[in-house]
Amino acid sequence: MTEATATAGALQRLSDEGVSIWLDDLSRKRIASGGLAELLATRGVVGVTTNPSIFQAAIGSGEGYEEQLADLAVRGVTTDEAVRMMTTADVRAAADILRPLYDATGGRDGRVSIEVDPRLAHDTTATIAEARQLAWLVDRPNVMIKIPATRAGLPAITEVLARGISVNVTLIFSLERYREVTDAHLAGLEKARAAGLDLAGIHSVASFFVSRVDTEIDGRLTALGTDEALALKGRAALANARLAYEAYQQVLSGARWQDLAGSGAHAQRPLWASTGVKDPAYKDTLYVDELVAPGTVNTMPEATLNATADHGEITGDTVTGGYDRARADLAALERLGVSYDEVVAKLEDEGVAKFEAAWRDLLDTVTKSLMGKGVDGE
Repeated sequence: MTEATATAGALQRLSDEGVSIWLDDLSRKRIASGGLAELLATRGVVGVTTNPSIFQAAIGSGEGYEEQLADLAVRGVTTDEAVRMMTTADVRAAADILRPLYDATGGRDGRVSIEVDPRLAHDTTATIAEARQLAWLVDRPNVMIKIPATRAGLPAITEVLARGISVNVTLIFSLERYREVTDAHLAGLEKARAAGLDLAGIHSVASFFVSRVDTEIDGRLTALGTDEALALKGRAALANARLAYEAYQQVLSGARWQDLAGSGAHAQRPLWASTGVKDPAYKDTLYVDELVAPGTVNTMPEATLNATADHGEITGDTVTGGYDRARADLAALERLGVSYDEVVAKLEDEGVAKFEAAWRDLLDTVTKSLMGKGVDGE
């Protein structure tokens, strides 16, 4: 078997198991160089996700943004408007590249996600308004608007879906919050149907974060230092995600979903996010190999995508048979004094704060660029 065949085989097997491969990265350089198109052609990528940290890295590098920044400076735009214009331009261009996949899959894939301003994470009304604005600015049917699964985000998810806008719910860490997200999704579809909208045109994914769970819990287990504690390292994130998939299956078997499905609705697929391994002691494809299940999405940074292509071990469904083990692992953590509720609440707060910090860094970078071109950026 040639190297090219082996590479195609690992990723093809993942796709054959019902996992959509999305890239967790975007930049103007990647778009203009043809790098994104190449990943679609050679790596089986069928979608793209972005977040404030990704845009901060891309625009902060300056590559490919000089001409647009100069135009924005001449117009005297605010920093916030400049950032919105640059990010939506990138998403629009990526959406055009992925449009054939969107058409071929009936809207299931070929998607590009863009997140609402993270500073609005605790403001329902502003989140709804920002989501509508972003959908209007990108103006592509294959855009997904990312809304964080905060308490304020839940009603926003419902209202945005009710308006026919596809949504990527982000920053989900807890099983309880995930169930609330699925309820918000169903409520949004019900409202859309009542308003006479075609449910077939509305899609959603629920982004369940993975590696950050292990990072937080492993640190606590290391501090405990007992053999029992150390034996649980690297198991919490997989347990959490597998039980989320069980909850997803329960939604699909429910009468409420069946009623919506009869009206042409699409299921809200679980999306595994934060799948790059943080601990070098773990296999770099851990959160790909061990989270294979039909009807899911795995969004990967390019390093994880390449690692999977090179040495991923895709052996079939690695989720649905592991529910009892997952519950046992989480119960064992509680017995050791590692509070699941405390951990997931902390991770949600930190997740929002990290994206806010990245967004503020991006605003600072753009402000300096605009000032350098003779505009105050205020």
